[in-house]
Amino acid sequence: MVSTPGDTETLTIALVIPLQGPAGIFGPSCELCARLAAEEINGHRGVLGREVRFTVVDGGAAPERVAAEVDALVSTGAVQAVTGWHISAVRELVAPRVAGRVPYVYTPLYEGGERAPWVFLTGETPGRQLRPALRWFADELGVRRWAIVGDDYVWPRLTAGAIRGYLDGLGGEVSAEFFVGLGTQDYGGVLARLARSGSDGVLMLLVGDDAVAFNRAFARSGLDRDLVRFSPLMDENMLLATGADSTRGLFAAAGYFESLPTAGGLDFGARYHGRFGADAPVLNSLGESCYEGVRLFSELARRAQSVDARQMRAVSDGLGYDGPRGSVEMRDRHLRQRVFLAAADGLDFDVIHCL
Repeated sequence: MVSTPGDTETLTIALVIPLQGPAGIFGPSCELCARLAAEEINGHRGVLGREVRFTVVDGGAAPERVAAEVDALVSTGAVQAVTGWHISAVRELVAPRVAGRVPYVYTPLYEGGERAPWVFLTGETPGRQLRPALRWFADELGVRRWAIVGDDYVWPRLTAGAIRGYLDGLGGEVSAEFFVGLGTQDYGGVLARLARSGSDGVLMLLVGDDAVAFNRAFARSGLDRDLVRFSPLMDENMLLATGADSTRGLFAAAGYFESLPTAGGLDFGARYHGRFGADAPVLNSLGESCYEGVRLFSELARRAQSVDARQMRAVSDGLGYDGPRGSVEMRDRHLRQRVFLAAADGLDFDVIHCL
């Protein structure tokens, strides 16, 4: 149910999540994690006494279409906030359309640098996620020559630039770069050039189904015998779709894994499956980020005693709480958090290091 303009009993959030395209693979878990957060918040008198509800927007549609839909919802007063997991190409169009009229909690890992004062960000950024991971690979596995394979849009392009800088400081290098269109399923040409690149590893900046197709082709080519793969965007859904035979030498970094052996993580998993059942979409960092987005919005509203984006920003620094990722704290509108490195073990992730 959607609240109507002027409704003081409910608070409706536009939940922008991918229901199609390469990222659609984890859309269902994003929606359920957000629903769990809303139900828990509503069980404690909601946000400032108002019941939280969602209007779901398909964040997997064309960015211009997503931005126009969000703009219409905000302009008519149908929603009082925006959150969810969607790619940076969508965020770059949604943020100016929101224009401070409502708070916007953006949940994915991203390339960093978002400056709009009404946008609050829960995701990992390259300096906290990739820089220490590249150092770990250099020190522990001797991997210093990386090939980058990414989708051709803002997050992979800007992140690749950051990676080049990090590797310069480690005495490493980017040995090759390949950018493909979103939705690419044929990696034959890329793999042939990878085999000749002299790389020690492949840094994957691919989304959802694109990463699944790459992983399968990579293993079929036999490159997994000699090259490690590392991705900052590899969740449990993508791992299952990749298949156990195609995950050798595959690593991921994130603020949350379903296998994270912490009290907060284990409790979150128990609550999720207790609510949605053992057959619910597998838990993952991308879905959990939507739980985090709703939770952060609630905490900001409680601290500001308002859902006004400007008032939220004024009180955001230093806001902290404990959740599935452990203890987190907001600084400069970004959520500071621990980031973990995990190695694929068949169809599961084994968390091996806190970066």
